[in-house]
Formats: sequence, structure tokens, C-alpha cells
Amino acid sequence: MKTLYLDCGMGAAGDMLTAALLELLPDPEAFMEKLNALGVPGVTFAAEKAEKCGVVGTRVSVRVHGAEEGDEPHGHDHEHTHEHSHEHTHEHEHNHEHNHEHHDHSHSGLADIEHIVTGHLSLPPAVAADVMNVYAVIADAESRVHGRPVSEVHFHEVGAMDAIADITAVCLLLRELAPDEIVASPVHVGSGQVQCAHGILPVPAPATALILQGVPIYGGEIRGELCTPTGAALLRHFVTRFGAMPAMTVEKIGYGMGKKDFPAANCVRAMLGDSADQTETAVELSCNVDDMTAEEIGFAMERLFEGGAKEVYTVPIGMKKSRPGTLLRVICGQQEKDAMVRLLYQHTSTIGVRAVLTQRFVLERSTKTVTTRQGDVRLKTSVGYGVTRQKAEYDDLARVAKENGLSLAEARKLIEEQI
Repeated sequence: MKTLYLDCGMGAAGDMLTAALLELLPDPEAFMEKLNALGVPGVTFAAEKAEKCGVVGTRVSVRVHGAEEGDEPHGHDHEHTHEHSHEHTHEHEHNHEHNHEHHDHSHSGLADIEHIVTGHLSLPPAVAADVMNVYAVIADAESRVHGRPVSEVHFHEVGAMDAIADITAVCLLLRELAPDEIVASPVHVGSGQVQCAHGILPVPAPATALILQGVPIYGGEIRGELCTPTGAALLRHFVTRFGAMPAMTVEKIGYGMGKKDFPAANCVRAMLGDSADQTETAVELSCNVDDMTAEEIGFAMERLFEGGAKEVYTVPIGMKKSRPGTLLRVICGQQEKDAMVRLLYQHTSTIGVRAVLTQRFVLERSTKTVTTRQGDVRLKTSVGYGVTRQKAEYDDLARVAKENGLSLAEARKLIEEQI
């Protein structure tokens, strides 16, 4: 199984994750050219070698109209209070009824961000969806912190472009690397306080703390903000599970450097390799219902998949008083168990949920993108236990079929002839 392990012993930030993943690519320079060709308004990416505590890695900088966010004074003392200088202010909700010291900076809402991501950037639909999902995590946390609807959360112009750049870069890099599993260490969040537009806040910042609920985190003697809201949201969206590094054969290692210097090397380390273990422990949740419509059950299944379930299926059963009923079964990771139970109670009429641990034997999976006359198509390969299977991604086949007036079978044959 192709496994990506992220060592977050010095936290995580969008630029550091970008740099660490960039070092795993065979041609980082070509990818940087691709980033700069995306068309993020006013944004330029640059990568340079950097050294922290004797370790050499890559630092990626994002400039908006020629300046990094930390270089532009707008009421936040980044130089002295933020460890990851070009992330944080964009994630703070601004109340436009309050007086601002600087009125010459525009602000954007989540709808404006979506307009840029989906309307201006040349991104595959799946990547654009990932970008907006990560941004939604940040906006939701900020709205809860400030007690305002998500529609009233606004992002500073420079910070918003900076965050779009970081999030988009990480989403594209993970698409290129296509790991089957992403594992991250417990996250070092730092300690102390950080000064923001609303005043002095504890570390981790309130939004970061909300995003990392349910994730193993820790502080320490290093004072400063080591994990930013953007870094936290990226981990929350992409990481399969948090814990110790799994047994794996490491093929590539990348170091993504932060801007600040600390007694410990300020970096995210990414390790890419193969995990020999093709089994995983999962939780099997079951409940019986006999008073729900098919539409209600279907809706519940959709919510469970959205919540992170690996499998959701139903089995017709007979219940008491000779009533026909439905067995609803959910397979999920141990970390998602509590969330799945809550969803089952929220979206079904059950009054009891059963749980058992089970083992899943999985094939080693990989995904690569192939170019065809009909555009890019993701090709999924599964290997193990003496078998090899290969198939095109359904969403890509469906797109080809719709765009060319073909049946799904005809689209599959057309693509198979080209790969």
C-alpha cells in the first residue's frame, strides 16, 4: 500500500506541507511552473533551499502582488508573534461594523473564494472540491469561534490569496503523489500566546483548536504558534489516521521548512513508501430499523459516506411482530466510530447501535492520471493476493460519456483502447 507519513513534530502550516510534498516529486521545478500557471490572482510561488538545525530542505514562499503576508503591516504583528508568517490573519473573521485602522484592504467571503477557485483556476473538479472543502473547514471554525454565520466570515485580501495558494498547492501535490493512505503523527501545536486582530489569544488559536478536535495534539516548551488553521484544516481533510509511523519501506523523504528558527528544526517531514501490511482494523456498526422510508434510509447512507464511512450497506431482515425491516451496517475506522454513531442516531430512528472490531484485507491500491484524447482520466490499480485489477475512475468515465454522448460501456471501451 502506498503510504504517506507526515511528521508534525513541529506543527503544520500550508507552506511547510507544500514544501515537504514538493520534495517527494521527481521534478519539483516542473510542478512549480504548473503552480505559477494556475492564475491565482496576483500570486507567485517560489521554492528555495533552506537549512534548519543542520537539516537541508525546501522553503516555499507565496507572494501576493510582490509581498508575503507577513511583510505587509495591517494590524497583525507577524514578525514577532507568528511562527508561520504567511498564514493566520486570513482565517480571522472581520466585523465590518467595527472601525478598522486600515481601510484600503478589501475582504472576501467564502462565496468569493469559491468564485476564484472554480471560476478562475484551471483545476480538475476533484481538486477544486478538495480546496473548497478545506476552506469550508476553516470558515466553519472561525464562524463558531466568533459566533457568526459562515456567510459573515470574511478573509483579508492578501491572506485569502495566500491561503488559496497554499491549499491549492497541497491538494494538487496529493493528487500527483496519489497515496493510498495518509498517516500523520500527533500534532505539536506550540504554546504561549499569539497576537491577532481581536487581541491576544492562547496557542493553539481558537479556530485551530476547534479544527483539531478529536486529533491527538500536544504542547511543549517551544513558545509560539506551530500549527496554523490552514495546516490544521489540511490535516483534518486528508489524513486517514493519526498515530505512530506504520511499518513501511520508505522510498522518498521531503523536508518542508518554516520561516522562523527554533531550538528544534522547524519543519514538516514527509515520508513516502510502501506499507507491507495489507490488513487494517475497522469498526462494524449495525442497527435495525422498521419505521423508515427508503428515501430516509438513502439520505442517512449519504450522510454516513460524507462523514467518512468506508462502507455503508443495507440488508432486508424480518423483525418483531413479523415486520419487514432493514439492517443498516457501517464500516469505518476506529477514529471515526464516535462520529458515525452520532450520525446513525441523528439520521435514523434506531434506539440502539451495535459495534464490533473487524479486520479488512485490502489490496494495495494506486492511482495515476493518464492523458487521453478526451482529457485526463484517473486510472486505479489494485494489486495483491495474486491478483491485479485496473479500472478507470467512474467520475472520469461519466464525464467522457456525457461530453461525447456515449453510454458508460462505450466510454470505458474508448478509454481502455488508449491506455
